[in-house]
Amino acid sequence: MAIPTYAGPLERVWYYTFRIICASVFIFLIAPILIIVPLSFNAEPYFSFTQGMLTLDPDAFSLRWYETFLTSDRWMNSIQNSIIVAFFSTFFSAVLGTLAALGLSRSELPFKGVIMGLLISPMIVPLIIAAAGMFFFYSKLGISQTYVGLIMAHTALGTPFVVITVTATLSNFDHTLVKAGASLGATPTYTFFKVTMPLIMTGIISGALFAMMTSFDEVIVAIFIAGVEQRTIPLQMWAGIREQISPTILAVATILITFSIIMLSTVEILRRRSDRIRGIS
Repeated sequence: MAIPTYAGPLERVWYYTFRIICASVFIFLIAPILIIVPLSFNAEPYFSFTQGMLTLDPDAFSLRWYETFLTSDRWMNSIQNSIIVAFFSTFFSAVLGTLAALGLSRSELPFKGVIMGLLISPMIVPLIIAAAGMFFFYSKLGISQTYVGLIMAHTALGTPFVVITVTATLSNFDHTLVKAGASLGATPTYTFFKVTMPLIMTGIISGALFAMMTSFDEVIVAIFIAGVEQRTIPLQMWAGIREQISPTILAVATILITFSIIMLSTVEILRRRSDRIRGIS
C-alpha cells in the first residue's frame, strides 16, 4: 500500500522505518534457510562457499549431490517411507480432526475448552516428552518400530492442525443450512456430504496440508518410533549427519524447502479463496 499523499513528515518516516524493520526481520529469519540452496550446488564436498562459487565459476557448481540423492537406495527408501507415512497420517488426521471440529462446533457440548486443550496438546507438549510417551505406550502394544506405530504417531501430531483450521472455518458456518436440509428430509450423512463438507473443505485441505508438512518434517518422534526399515527423510538426514557428513543433505534440504514453499503457497491460495467466498456470501 502506497503512503498517503496527505501524510505528515513523521508519518512518512514511520512508513519507511516500519518497512525496513519488517524487511530486516524477514531477512534474519529466511537467510539461514536460503543459504542452503546455493551450497547444495557446490561441486566440492564442502559445507562452505568455495572460491570458485564466490567468483561464479561455472565449474564450481554441480548437480552431483542431487544425482547422489536420486541414485542412493537409502535416500530412495526414505522417500518411499515418508510418502507412505505422510499419506496415511494425513488422511487419518483429516478425518479425525474434522470429526473433532464438528463436535466442538455444537453449542450444547460441555467443557469445550478442556476438550479443545486436550486435542491440541500434541502441539503444546514438548516433542521429546510426547515421543518418549509414545515409545513406551506403543512398545506395550507391540507396534513400536512399525509403519503402523509411526503412522499413528504422525496422525496424533497432525490432527491438531486440522482441528484448528476446520474449527476456524466452522466459526462462520451457518448452521441453519443443516436444519434446512433436515427439514427437507435429508439424512445427516447426506447433509454433511452435500452441504457441510463443501463449505468447510478449504479448512480441511489447509489442515491436511499442515499435517502433511509436519509428517515430512518430524524427526524426534521418528527417532523413538521408527525402525531401520521405517526411516523417513528427516530421520535419514539426521542419521547422515551423525554417520557421514555429505552435501547430499543440503540437496535434500533444498528439495524439502521447495516442497514447503509449494505447500504454504497452496494454503495461502486456499485462504484467499475462502475469504472471497465469505465476502460473496
